[in-house]
Amino acid sequence: MVEVPAPTTIPVAITDSFGTLGKLLLRVSRLTAIGGALIFVALIVMSVISIVGRKLFGFVVPGDVEILEMGAAFGSSTFFAYCHLTQSDIKVDFFTHSMVQRKIALLDACGSLMVGLFGALIAWRTAVGALSLKAVGETSDILSFPLWIAQGLMVPGFALLSVAGFYMCIHLLRLASGRPS
Repeated sequence: MVEVPAPTTIPVAITDSFGTLGKLLLRVSRLTAIGGALIFVALIVMSVISIVGRKLFGFVVPGDVEILEMGAAFGSSTFFAYCHLTQSDIKVDFFTHSMVQRKIALLDACGSLMVGLFGALIAWRTAVGALSLKAVGETSDILSFPLWIAQGLMVPGFALLSVAGFYMCIHLLRLASGRPS
């Protein structure tokens, strides 16, 4: 029987080494990000209609700025988890580029733990804020749209970021120790 040594380097495409849970999380995050991108496309179309309508026909989409603000907040919250899982978020590796891959993976695992904790904190506080907006019945100025709904829509994106951060932390620790995912 031949023993195969554990890999000494971290894969270039970290998603190649994801297990079943990681691949499912990546798929959900990708679909969520695509949904966010479609929201931004719809917001752009609405803005173009409103701007062109205002200049050429005296027509404006009522509450276009409110819709843009609420939609952009929701849409942007959908990208964070996918970016973190694919390591597409901003990372400054000026001091670590000459380190061994295992040490970099350990540092990245610590960073992912912080991302997971930050995502959980932001999801929690956003949910609390949405509930307080619901309690006072605050609405947008022009459309009278309940603001708690717009804020509450951001919570799943931040919760998914939290799960992604914790998953990446565990995944990177396993890679650094040479164990498969």
